[in-house]
Amino acid sequence: MKAFYGDLRLGILGGGQLGRMLIQQAINYNVTVKILDPDREAPCRKLCDEFVVGSLSDYETVYNFGKKVDLLTIEIEKVNVDALEQLEREGVLVYPQPRVIRLIQDKGLQKQFFKENDIPTAEFQIISSATDLQNASIPFPYIQKLRRDGYDGKGVYKVIDESSLAKAFTEPSLIERWIDFEKEIAVIVARNEKGEVKTFPMVEMEFNPEANLVEFLIAPSTLPHSIQQEAADIAENIANKLKIVGLLAVEMFLDKHGRILVNELAPRPHNSGHQTIEGNVVSQFEQHLRAIFDQPLGDTTCLSNAIMINLLGEAGHEGPAVYQGIEKALKCEGVYIHLYGKALTKPFRKMGHITIVDADRAKAIEKARYVQQILKVVS
Repeated sequence: MKAFYGDLRLGILGGGQLGRMLIQQAINYNVTVKILDPDREAPCRKLCDEFVVGSLSDYETVYNFGKKVDLLTIEIEKVNVDALEQLEREGVLVYPQPRVIRLIQDKGLQKQFFKENDIPTAEFQIISSATDLQNASIPFPYIQKLRRDGYDGKGVYKVIDESSLAKAFTEPSLIERWIDFEKEIAVIVARNEKGEVKTFPMVEMEFNPEANLVEFLIAPSTLPHSIQQEAADIAENIANKLKIVGLLAVEMFLDKHGRILVNELAPRPHNSGHQTIEGNVVSQFEQHLRAIFDQPLGDTTCLSNAIMINLLGEAGHEGPAVYQGIEKALKCEGVYIHLYGKALTKPFRKMGHITIVDADRAKAIEKARYVQQILKVVS
């Protein structure tokens, strides 16, 4: 690895808000950052050293971009893995490794990995056709997920009964037994090339029922220590089984019987870790960089209670973004606003996030609910 004197060229596939926050941290390490994104107005465009407009799914585009950097990472999984594998063969460091990205791109392969490695998850069935769906062995209701390209609630459909099948996906998918869960939880784990592994404390999440996006996150959890330790152990086990280098977000359910079931994985910084910027000794973005640079991993201890709110575009609004309530929100102590540099808003688009920190958990939640009500993105 080159020394951190401005000559380490880091390439990031994807120029969205995750890449933007990675750049903000990479600046502290004198790293030269190059971005590839299909959107010439992507949030990273003004922060990086070089911005390349191009398809993340095109082999030649990804390959040629990767040949000009020392180390390649991602902020989105939907990338051309064939190109990444060729770059890896030619000596370019690619973290997370292409084999990990390939597995996680396909929710069916993810589930099979869980089953083969005794990782607790909901009962599932791989579906290849509408006929398979008609003959499903899992009883109603169940969840259908597209095997590929689903994200932020897209590609997910609840099949309540036989009448729901008419609107079910016909593409390759999987179905999962419906989980009557108590909480949605997540653990972010990091692993470097030396095999050092560290987890961030478990967080609890609330989802927007209409958009199926994380809307409200509380850290650290107040669930029993045994639950938190089990979740951390599961995340660490998955990271070690994958031998991943980088960050891995492990989304889980805690069901009504106290069982933890793994839902999905994301091999990159994740929405469930944004609060770590203000709420933890080391942020998820610095931890990802430490991991892929094969440096010692940082202290993940929580500094305070931290609440994260996703700032989503309001329903019924599409066009140039207008932010309402920022001044009122900033009058509250412990409120930190992160806007993602997106000029245009649309319903439920992630436009930013807000973190609220307070030594008093009840006060942090109270302030977060207030900010959630007053801070809006309209057009």
